[in-house]
Amino acid sequence: MKMNEGVEWAMHSCVNLSWVPGEAVTAKRLAAFYELPTAYLNKQLQALARAGILTSASGPKGGFQLARDPKKISLLDIVVAIDGADDAFRCTEILKAGPAANPKTDYVKTCHISRAMRAAELTYRRELAGQSIADIAERVLAEFPAAPENTRTHFANLKS
Repeated sequence: MKMNEGVEWAMHSCVNLSWVPGEAVTAKRLAAFYELPTAYLNKQLQALARAGILTSASGPKGGFQLARDPKKISLLDIVVAIDGADDAFRCTEILKAGPAANPKTDYVKTCHISRAMRAAELTYRRELAGQSIADIAERVLAEFPAAPENTRTHFANLKS
């Protein structure tokens, strides 16, 4: 499975936004933090806004903010907002086609490959759903206590 790189960008942006509550940060500033292309990051941020993860406002004081408590934003919420809700594995039921297909065979009725892939997908989704932006921010803070203040300082020193 390969995720869109925008998922990583969106997750990092949400962690950074969790450290500047009540302050709108422009896509330009968020992009400058990691030297990302502003237009492409803005598309990811707009997807998060459509999903209700961020709010956005235009104008001189505009930008993006978290729309909800970081404890209530799971990593799965972000993955779904950026990459969509479709499963990574899509069973095309090839067992039911071709010369090997035999409706009297249990294997044709129940594809064990599809079952195994679905189980793996559910485990993956459960793991992402069980971790929030606040969880990630707390782990970063434990290892790098200055990270929130450094982030606020960085945003404050950037123009527009």
